[in-house]
Amino acid sequence: MERILLTTDYPNLIELEIHNFHEEIALNYFTNKSSVRSIFQEQITNLILINNDECTRTCSSNYTAEIYAHILTFFKNLKILRIIEPSIVSYPPLSLCYLPSTTFSSSILTHLYINVQTFDDCLCLLDGRLKQLTTLFVTVCCVFNSSRIIHNMNKLSNLKCFSLKMFYEFQPYDRIASLFRHRNSVIDGTYIQHDIFDCMPKLHSFTFYICTYVETVDLSYKLSSEDIQQTLINIGLQDVTSIINYVCDSRAACSIFSLPFQFDYLKDFGNKFPNIVFSYVTYLHVKDNDPFRHEFFVRITKSFPLLKDLCIYNVRSSLSVDLMIFTSDNCQLYSTIEYSHLTTLDLSCAHREYVEQFLNETKIYMPCLMELLVKLDDLIVVTKNFTRNETRRNCTKVKTLFILPPRLHVEGLCDYFPSLYK
Repeated sequence: MERILLTTDYPNLIELEIHNFHEEIALNYFTNKSSVRSIFQEQITNLILINNDECTRTCSSNYTAEIYAHILTFFKNLKILRIIEPSIVSYPPLSLCYLPSTTFSSSILTHLYINVQTFDDCLCLLDGRLKQLTTLFVTVCCVFNSSRIIHNMNKLSNLKCFSLKMFYEFQPYDRIASLFRHRNSVIDGTYIQHDIFDCMPKLHSFTFYICTYVETVDLSYKLSSEDIQQTLINIGLQDVTSIINYVCDSRAACSIFSLPFQFDYLKDFGNKFPNIVFSYVTYLHVKDNDPFRHEFFVRITKSFPLLKDLCIYNVRSSLSVDLMIFTSDNCQLYSTIEYSHLTTLDLSCAHREYVEQFLNETKIYMPCLMELLVKLDDLIVVTKNFTRNETRRNCTKVKTLFILPPRLHVEGLCDYFPSLYK
């Protein structure tokens, strides 16, 4: 990098993208002794880092102080900062909670894309330390019980675009813009208008996916996806949809999201969903109080063309005639479903019927499956003690196998999964 930047003058260079970024690069180049210091400090306004450091190898608070905070101080004209993960391995997240409030501050930064460790760290970014921030994309990596730190939360007068990703159920979520302060209510258009739009007067684009969990035994009214969707339309959100999925007898997951769906993760998806294509979703968690039938998995392949990671949570057996007939190896009642891109399959919380359906290549074929989570008893029964030909092909490329309960040695398993130790 240094050799390239010093070869000639780059008077118009304002954007820098560094691949395979790691801590040593910052320590060697982002210093006053660096030969490219003037370019970094005076010219660069847009910095993109493909961060290859692993979060398991370093303390997030130290990394924040030594790397992230230093970047904002060193790059004197920096307006846009993007920290991107190169793969599913996460980089050290921003951790601000127990650092001084002046840490990671800037009077000129307008765009920030970054992973943070906890929800409190997200709130720290909204406490005024980034005064000119107009665009904030945050992914919360871990969910701990929210601390008792009191954050100075002012109206975000300059914020025009805000994206928050959090892939875990979060209880004390009433601390951001009072959005979720009514615990027994579903988030709908009324809440979005009062608690988001009214607090962000300059917001011109709102892309969202919000899932609220409701204990249905406490409700005095019947949940209606049509009613929820109408409240969104009433505030001017036309390209939206609402889904209510009963994940168990007394609990419902109420999802609202903008269209087209622009997130890569979807959780607690059930039997009932609209006929739309989720073009960006690579991880899908399906759960329903009712059993999944064959047609459901056909729809999944059509609606999720890039699906790589599928988790099935359904312990209910289907007593329908079609699935009972469909258990035989040579039954051609249905055509074979192909999950072309699926690499990870979690059946650890699924009824044995779904293990049968997914591993049997006459029903579902997964040419790229590399990671499988399954109960050992189900695996033994479905594969007929690792001798069944119909389930062999879907297992041949599996390199990572998690069985419950864990066992050090299972006779016949290694021969049936020949890629485990390659």
